[in-house]
Amino acid sequence: MSSELLIEKLLEQRDSYLHILKHLEFSLSLDPSIDEKPNIEKLQTKTIEQLKKIEQEIAHILSKDIR
Repeated sequence: MSSELLIEKLLEQRDSYLHILKHLEFSLSLDPSIDEKPNIEKLQTKTIEQLKKIEQEIAHILSKDIR
């Protein structure tokens, strides 16, 4: 798979995770019950971790292409 296609797929994943974060933030703003809040915050943390991995992968691919 070419670097461009791989980066495109990673950017699509990133957009999906950003969309998830947006909805999780919205869920928190709706004043969730005390039971739901820790679950939502946990999902936010995991989603941010996935976003960081995608960013690192994109940076790695781009650094290889520059060389």
